[in-house]
Amino acid sequence: MVARVSTVAFQGIEGVPVEVQVMVAPGKVGMQIVGLPDKAVAESRERVQAALHATGLALPPKRITVNLAPADLPKEGSHFDLPIALGLMAALGAVPADALDGYVVAGELNLDGTIAAISGALPAAIAANAAGKGLICPAASGPEAAWAGEGMEILAPRSLIAIANHFKGEQKLARPQPAIRGAAAALPDLADIKGQESARRALEVAAAGGHNLLMVGPPGAGKSMLAARLPSILPPLSPAELLEVSMIHSIAGELADGRLTDRRPFRTPHHSATMAALTGGGARARPGEASLAHHGVLFLDELPEFSPQALDALRQPLETGECVVARANHRVSYPSHIQLVAAMNPCRCGMAGEPGHVCARGPRCQSDYQGRVSGPLLDRIDIRIDVPAVTALDLIKPAASEPSEIVAQRVATARMRQRQRFIEAGLPAVTTNARCPAALIEALVNADAGGLQLLRDAAEKLKFSARGYHRILKVARTLADLDGSETVGRLHLAEAISYRIAGERLSAAA
Repeated sequence: MVARVSTVAFQGIEGVPVEVQVMVAPGKVGMQIVGLPDKAVAESRERVQAALHATGLALPPKRITVNLAPADLPKEGSHFDLPIALGLMAALGAVPADALDGYVVAGELNLDGTIAAISGALPAAIAANAAGKGLICPAASGPEAAWAGEGMEILAPRSLIAIANHFKGEQKLARPQPAIRGAAAALPDLADIKGQESARRALEVAAAGGHNLLMVGPPGAGKSMLAARLPSILPPLSPAELLEVSMIHSIAGELADGRLTDRRPFRTPHHSATMAALTGGGARARPGEASLAHHGVLFLDELPEFSPQALDALRQPLETGECVVARANHRVSYPSHIQLVAAMNPCRCGMAGEPGHVCARGPRCQSDYQGRVSGPLLDRIDIRIDVPAVTALDLIKPAASEPSEIVAQRVATARMRQRQRFIEAGLPAVTTNARCPAALIEALVNADAGGLQLLRDAAEKLKFSARGYHRILKVARTLADLDGSETVGRLHLAEAISYRIAGERLSAAA
């Protein structure tokens, strides 16, 4: 007799159906697992045997064969423990064989028979729901899996004994409830920023349109402070965005206690991060920082200190919205619609351009340092601003600064206008101007004659690339949305061009 249990293998954030086939037959005593298992799956043999022994179920002195079908699909992870164990229990008659037909099973076993939490419970639940089945998962992963659907049957036992008693009718398991992460500490507020009015304005524009932003200034000017306050003015995740973000964090094992939050991700990797750490990959493919920041912010402080290879690996995700990890034996894609925010010093000593300071190496200090960031990457940054050092007057008697709450209201209103405009254009998946297709943005920017002449003159003089031209239009459209204007005026285009001019100077250094 062959017992069959359904489970999943993960490819990216998708759950691919896998059938666990268990056969107990006469032959040489032992247990074999076949079907391209990795080391974690191969070690399931020891965990399953110990857990069943702790549960009081002795394995017969026969040959046990476990096949993970399809056999040509690589199987990775410890979540195959529970389906293998339940398949064995069904083959031995400890649970009814037909009781598992309507479920997808995923879970890791401890040696005492309890079931440990796993990564990827939410994608597994979504895959099970799509197949019209229920889910059996660890109790610790139940609150996460419950988000897959209200009418979906979910069993979240704490041990093998609990699931066996449930199927025997001796102890019914209640459906877990979706969990939300409690209110975290208040985010840093823009009211803490003293001075830097132009930088605050640029931060608001970047938040309103989802534009990439680069801040250049001396140490202590407040670049990191400004970036840390960006999440406080961003709108919360929509339900669809929340599900996408949570699936990625679930695969990465970063959902604490299976609790979801509608706060946008804000990732700040150290500049020693490798290419695989930023875009994903490794011996066992995992999402990188660019994917973990999906629908949120990826903040790269000390931008030139990152390796050039790692930075240039971000060029494709910034353009396409996905990170593709291609290997000889598999290809995985992770979504990465991110807003890139970066900060850097103008030179190695950090003080180039400041009054009263002269770099020891002269102009080469600035050009060499800025040249570590490639021109194609800079071309993908919509807004580039200089953040000068704060004066003593700004610190001693600061004027009252606008709090994040007020700025966030303007940002939310601007984003609402954008969302409605893209829905009317038949592009409901596009939510910000930064993601607007090039062909559509030209139609949306209905500039007057003066604005068009200004744009034409600037493009001819500064030699904007085609990408740069369209990104100016997108920023101008965002500026008009912040002003509540349906038409893009000359002032909007002039401000958008001013943000691009600084970037062109930096590109020349690169």
